[in-house]
Amino acid sequence: MGIALTMQEYLEDNHVPYDVGRHSKTGSSAMTAQASHVPGGALAKGVVLRWDGSYLLAVVPASRHVDLDKVSALVGEPVELANEDEASALFPDCDTGAVPIFGAPYRVPCVVDDRLERRDDVWFEGGDHRTLVHVLGDGFGRLMYGVPHGRISG
Repeated sequence: MGIALTMQEYLEDNHVPYDVGRHSKTGSSAMTAQASHVPGGALAKGVVLRWDGSYLLAVVPASRHVDLDKVSALVGEPVELANEDEASALFPDCDTGAVPIFGAPYRVPCVVDDRLERRDDVWFEGGDHRTLVHVLGDGFGRLMYGVPHGRISG
């Protein structure tokens, strides 16, 4: 499959250069980091949460877990994990379980962990379990401009 068309268009529309690589199929973002020889703190993963009758995308380093209490404090209301079927319905051009890190092109509100905003390089799944996309830290910052951020992982 490669990079999802929605993500590709979002990167190109925002004039953010990116590289695409392939890796063996993995079942988790931590395994992707290992298979791709990318530090887990530099690989971003998206986690879908239920929030305020809808959904919220939390973006955290692959080496960490979303802290629901911290996200709740950031957005001012309780959140809980969404299930895989709910997540897949939000991102129709991505494989099941391959949650993107960009909410804006899918019209899903997003929050991002501060730990990712200080990276020189950021990698993320491209929409399947075999494609890895790389952007420079300043490009990631541009893509996440205006997105609420904080220490949302533990």
